[in-house]
Amino acid sequence: MRMKGVPVMEAGHLMRRIFIGKVVVNIGVGESGERLAKAAKLLEELTGQKPSLRRARRSIKEFGVKKGENIAVMVTLRGEKAINFLKRALAAVDYKINERSIDKHGNFAFGVKEHILLPGVKYDPEVGIFGFDVIVALERPGYRIARRRRKRSKIGYRHRVTREETIAYLEKVLGVQVIRAKRGG
Repeated sequence: MRMKGVPVMEAGHLMRRIFIGKVVVNIGVGESGERLAKAAKLLEELTGQKPSLRRARRSIKEFGVKKGENIAVMVTLRGEKAINFLKRALAAVDYKINERSIDKHGNFAFGVKEHILLPGVKYDPEVGIFGFDVIVALERPGYRIARRRRKRSKIGYRHRVTREETIAYLEKVLGVQVIRAKRGG
């Protein structure tokens, strides 16, 4: 099954194709109240989807954060919405991602310092400026077995997307320049 508009890196075998499973967008505010409400409104405007609130896992006295207090908002995008938002977010960072932002399971993440860097977004003095994180999970066909309710199973190590495959996907399919970390001192 192939989703319309989702960039896929073709491989020799049908089950070895790589595609974007989901894109998670997160704005960490660090406090509840009016600023968090503005961040939620902004995230809904940017993604076109209603965000969910995230709670603090533990209390941090120095920052005035209590356990269980809402401190962030996030949205999970899939399919066409995910691709459209990802293209805009990559344009905000000039299609450059650091190699250290890619984990061994094929996921990658990057941050956008100011939301006004996204193409087509204007500054609103009432909202202010927020930065956000974008986390992207790459998958292959068959990853559903790890998420389904009945007969759930693990993804085999050889079927997972590797770091090298993620770098190849970013460069060939999305046109992203992966900045290699310098070795040595």
